[in-house]
Amino acid sequence: MQILRILALTICLSMIGTHQAHTNGMGIVTGSDKGTYYQIGLNLAALLEQFNPSLSLNVLTSNGSLDNIADVFDRPGVQMGIVQSDALTFIRTLAKNNPNLSRIADKVRVVFPLYNEEIHIVANSNVRVFSDLDKKKVAIGQAGSGSFLTSRLLFEITGIEPQMVLNGGQEALNMLLSGEVDAMIYVAGYPVQLLKEVPAGRGIHIVPIEDKSVMEYYYTSTIPALTYPWQTTAVTTAAVKAAIVSYDYRQLQCSNVGMLAKTVYEHLDWLKAHGHPKWQQVDLDFTMKNWEQYQCVKNVIHPEPPGPIQDKDGSTRDTLRDILNSMGR
Repeated sequence: MQILRILALTICLSMIGTHQAHTNGMGIVTGSDKGTYYQIGLNLAALLEQFNPSLSLNVLTSNGSLDNIADVFDRPGVQMGIVQSDALTFIRTLAKNNPNLSRIADKVRVVFPLYNEEIHIVANSNVRVFSDLDKKKVAIGQAGSGSFLTSRLLFEITGIEPQMVLNGGQEALNMLLSGEVDAMIYVAGYPVQLLKEVPAGRGIHIVPIEDKSVMEYYYTSTIPALTYPWQTTAVTTAAVKAAIVSYDYRQLQCSNVGMLAKTVYEHLDWLKAHGHPKWQQVDLDFTMKNWEQYQCVKNVIHPEPPGPIQDKDGSTRDTLRDILNSMGR
């Protein structure tokens, strides 16, 4: 696919670098300050302050998933990021034929899967169904953002050819409300604060996604009625899985990431009670296809019991003890 080759080149130019480890606390890159990722990051920082104050977490805004993967790989002070699963799959798939992406894929590890992120296609009355986006002006997010990547993949899958505008977040919403674009695509777990702030009566709605070709690659989800003041009915849409990723540390930060993961695992109920509503949907044991959980996390969440120490010939310490005991008789 031509678009995938173009995206791969763009990512390579932005991601090449050398990772540097830092030991004073940790940093996590999220998304815009009005998005769900940022709220999840703040929840994690509050959790550590409550239950593990020896660790600190600096929550940083960003342009989205692709930039977050790049930052985890080579940005000083960033140990973790929240990303979309289709961004991970995109990197892993193209890494097979690209040495630079291969370096990145080899060093990025999944800490935890999180929740489904709904694809919000918010539009004016000119767009009622997904196919209506053809030839329309659609704001798809800044280049490198998760919304940008998902939008391009959706159009590649379906053959829809809109006029794509590279604006996202508040700017994209302002353009939609003023009539400069017909729709905007925003990928985030509902409820999205940015969209909650829009009052009823502004002439916008969520466009359903029910295309079978799309659902071969994405999950099906439903945004409940009245999630937003202007949304009166439930809407079926597609969703990606959000995940926390980390650089593949081997020393101090390996321990820090592991301790954070252990704190989350032990106090998930606290996050569900005090954090963003999306924590209610989190299954920390969900297995993400083609991505293994970070070993530094496995070691503290599901530690393997130590096995018997074996000699080169395969005998165990217990066998050796039996032999020594028999010799002493």
